[in-house]
Amino acid sequence: MKIAKVEAYWLSCPIPPAKQHRSDYGLLTDFDMTLVVVTLEDGRQGFGEGKAAVGSSGACSSIVTCVEKELAPTLIGMDARNINEIWERLYNGTRDHYALKRGRVFPILGNRGIHIAAMSGVDMALWDLLGKDLNVPIVQLLGGAMRPKMEAYASGGWQDAEGIGEQLRSYTDKGFKAVKMRVGVMDDTVANSVARVKAARFALGPDIKIMADAHGTFSVPEAKQFCRGVEDSNLYWFEEPISPDNKQGTAEVRKSTCTPIAAGESEFTRFNIRELIDHRAVDVIQPDCAIIGGITEAMRVAGLAAAYQLELAPHCWGSAFSFMAGVAVAFASPSAAIIEFSSGGNPMMYDLVNEKITAEEGMMVAPTRPGLGVTPDWDFVKEYRQ
Repeated sequence: MKIAKVEAYWLSCPIPPAKQHRSDYGLLTDFDMTLVVVTLEDGRQGFGEGKAAVGSSGACSSIVTCVEKELAPTLIGMDARNINEIWERLYNGTRDHYALKRGRVFPILGNRGIHIAAMSGVDMALWDLLGKDLNVPIVQLLGGAMRPKMEAYASGGWQDAEGIGEQLRSYTDKGFKAVKMRVGVMDDTVANSVARVKAARFALGPDIKIMADAHGTFSVPEAKQFCRGVEDSNLYWFEEPISPDNKQGTAEVRKSTCTPIAAGESEFTRFNIRELIDHRAVDVIQPDCAIIGGITEAMRVAGLAAAYQLELAPHCWGSAFSFMAGVAVAFASPSAAIIEFSSGGNPMMYDLVNEKITAEEGMMVAPTRPGLGVTPDWDFVKEYRQ
């Protein structure tokens, strides 16, 4: 299984006006992703995703350059089955021989950011190839599914206090018993965010799980004020309350409330996640397979979650490839209980691939198709390649 070619494509697809939404990121009119393709000498291909941004839109040219100019020369000729070795060599660069000999990392300067995101796409594609080669889903390669089904939560919720109930009910009408809504600076004031959460709880009743995501936009005092204001709304978790740059501040927010705190979607590698844990900043860890370092690193994070008895909830806002990678990790982890299911305008999840992704009555079934279980529609790729 020698690697013959490594390519990356920046795809950008318009979101239909009826499915567009406005948040702290502004009005999202396009959805972007980087499709990473690893081709073997016999022509077989594996697919993955590397992210240039946590949200829907972001320029991906830097990811493409990193994959094709920095990573590909190392990868050509390597055995695609040696995923662990490849990860270490890409992470450590020219000092990889020291890392492999001495058993500790000697990382390159770009051990955070674009380089790790590009590695994520490659790693995902290698797992996809291995699953296809053995004709098993990736979750089987990770030790098998912990459960036959897993609850999914509908991720969306941008409407104001008057409309949020109707918007979230449009998710529960599809069978979801858990939903996530956005709060934070987009609401202008903490009071408005609190009012929107209260309106959501009133509309949905006591039995629907509600998560709130601030995208890291509150200050520490604002996050504390929000937590006090929604205490009787029984949030399942409060996500990214403040900037991920301020882990100590996140810990301060967590200490002030009984509402579980979730974070991790914008963190790179297990080392960043370990810092969150060391600060006692989180109850729920949310690695994104297209950012954290791929499936390989996400499983290391899953091990941390299990060791510290924290909930694992992979961040799955992206294309079908990173979504299915997150699903595989979640099903293989004893610490995962619920999976994110995009309910916004997301052509990269529903139109990019040939297969249909569904959550029946708000539940995901353990994957059964080989590899990631999804393949790109090349007509879509040709149309939206930048």
